[in-house]
Amino acid sequence: MKIVMTGSSGFVGTALRKALGDCVRLGRHDDVGSLREKLEGVEVVINLAGAPILRRWSESYKKVLMESRLETTGRLVEAMKGSDVRLLISTSAVGIYPDGVACDESCGALAQDFLGGLAKRWEEAALAAAFPTAILRLGVVLGKEGGALGKMLPPFKLGLGGNIGDGRMMTSWVDLDDLISMYRFIIEEKLEGVFNAVSPNPVTNAVFTRALGKVLHRPTLFPVPVTVLKLIYGDAASVLTGSKEVYPRELMEAGFSFRYPSIETSLEHILRD
Repeated sequence: MKIVMTGSSGFVGTALRKALGDCVRLGRHDDVGSLREKLEGVEVVINLAGAPILRRWSESYKKVLMESRLETTGRLVEAMKGSDVRLLISTSAVGIYPDGVACDESCGALAQDFLGGLAKRWEEAALAAAFPTAILRLGVVLGKEGGALGKMLPPFKLGLGGNIGDGRMMTSWVDLDDLISMYRFIIEEKLEGVFNAVSPNPVTNAVFTRALGKVLHRPTLFPVPVTVLKLIYGDAASVLTGSKEVYPRELMEAGFSFRYPSIETSLEHILRD
């Protein structure tokens, strides 16, 4: 099976390439003509393109975040017309859901902030394809080589970790190995629709913090004030301080099985392998 991928150099994309074998890599700046050439004989397209979210959002960077997702997806969808593609797997995020609401894929409420709008428009761009399409709404992806956990490990290993604020905000997360298995499952089962790519067990930030400290054998006594994060990241601090309680109902009903359903089992295998 021939697979092509955008965003193949990122944290998730790199892991997917290693797991799936040889994938044709699509560049963010490929025009429609070059994309059509690369799509010859392709059965599955995985769309992961997008500039990093966790960076201070100036107005110019908000434009970068939008364009890197919407324009890349739009060109890809245009290039797919008349191709042999059988399945498009595109990306979104649990940021599409509002804070403080328990949601599975049937949840009709959407976040009314920048992240919510970005995710909504990104999904709409992918769904414009006249092809079977699956959209994965990613939670916080946990893996040793990067992502949120990679940024957290240095202070935690020094014994300087702690809750964010009061630690009550919910974190919807997924182990990187389970996420890769989700992609394989969707390809093998030829699934279409929207899927929450998260563990079935979201946790509070306080629970996550304690679990990480326990695995590392380090204290977690130094909370990070929300005001400090806002000074560093501005509006982008909402990525860290938002409370997303999201459940993967559609994947579980389709028969997907998690290897690492709990935060403890996930952190144990990531940090002790």
